[in-house]
Amino acid sequence: MAARQPLAGRVALVTGAGRGIGKAHAFALAGAGATVTVNDIGAGLDGRGRDETVAAAVVRQIEQLGGRAFADTADIASVSGGRRAVLSTIDRCGRIDILVNNAGFAHGGGTVAEPDEAGILALLQVHLMAAIGTMSAAFGDMQGRGWGRIINTVSEVALDARFAGSLGYGAAKAALWSATLTAAAAGASKGITVNGVSPGARTRMNEALIDTGFRDGRSRRLDLDPAHVAQAVAYLASDDAADINGRVIHVAGGQIREYTTSRTGESGLAQRITAVLGAT
Repeated sequence: MAARQPLAGRVALVTGAGRGIGKAHAFALAGAGATVTVNDIGAGLDGRGRDETVAAAVVRQIEQLGGRAFADTADIASVSGGRRAVLSTIDRCGRIDILVNNAGFAHGGGTVAEPDEAGILALLQVHLMAAIGTMSAAFGDMQGRGWGRIINTVSEVALDARFAGSLGYGAAKAALWSATLTAAAAGASKGITVNGVSPGARTRMNEALIDTGFRDGRSRRLDLDPAHVAQAVAYLASDDAADINGRVIHVAGGQIREYTTSRTGESGLAQRITAVLGAT
């Protein structure tokens, strides 16, 4: 593990930490000195199935590097499930300082013409309801010490028309984006920051798409390494990021950008409608 440990003494929970970006988060936080709860049910790409060895394997790897971690295989896909994962961490470690809501899957939900209600609800459960549950339980513990860091995994497919994707996945991530802003406002006076990270990385969830359709089938795997996203998350979890709250950053391709929203009356559309309405 890293010599410099800015998160020494901190306790973190990362959901969906058994593979991909979540695993990278767990390693980055442990490398910075945090004790990490590795939450993962070991589900398939469609969110189904269980394999408890997935979380345990990450814990062993962290321990072999000199870090400290625990496995948690609770299903967090509900408000109560999210709360259980946090309370389990508190029971084991006495506190929770850092929460990274990363668990999720991208398949299902149907289309606008043929929506799949069960699929949409499943996506909302794991992306939104789980995060609401974990955040609510974490707030209760963090506010007593006046210190907390929450990072939610959102996606640019939620609010960027250039990347509009799956009906259910995009809606779930948009809902989490909104919940992130709400939670950030609630935590501001309590020393709790809540931010969003929109990641771009090559993982098992998207490797087929990237390798066949990105950069003419020649994906540069170095700049799409999940570790790059995890470094940004570890920074947001540090003391140095105390003034960062209610923000959403996009981390991909070796670059960091911020997503911002604003309203303007100067756009062509706003002026067009104003002209029409003013003429009536």
